[in-house]
Amino acid sequence: MDTFTIRDLRERTGDLVRDAEQGKLSLVTKHGQPVFLAVPFDEALLRGGVKISMAIKLFDDEVLTAREAAKVAGMPLGEFMAACSAQGVPIVRYSADELARELAVFDDVHSR
Repeated sequence: MDTFTIRDLRERTGDLVRDAEQGKLSLVTKHGQPVFLAVPFDEALLRGGVKISMAIKLFDDEVLTAREAAKVAGMPLGEFMAACSAQGVPIVRYSADELARELAVFDDVHSR
């Protein structure tokens, strides 16, 4: 997520529009304080509604945790996870190393 100042809006409007076209959220600030969030107008927004789509996007961009995003969406965590899945947004994101460690622990526990 990119951050733009009010001054940037005059000088970098093209960047803000390009971010939106690429599906990116942008935060606009004034004197260092958030003023508004620029949300891309896309099919997901139309299908899922603004609140849910914004929460999914913030979760997908790793700005919010799943629990925080579920609160923003105004739904229970399980429903939010299902909404993410329906949009093709993975809930669990392990790196290869993290997954290998988790599987090693699992194998260790279950081999006893």
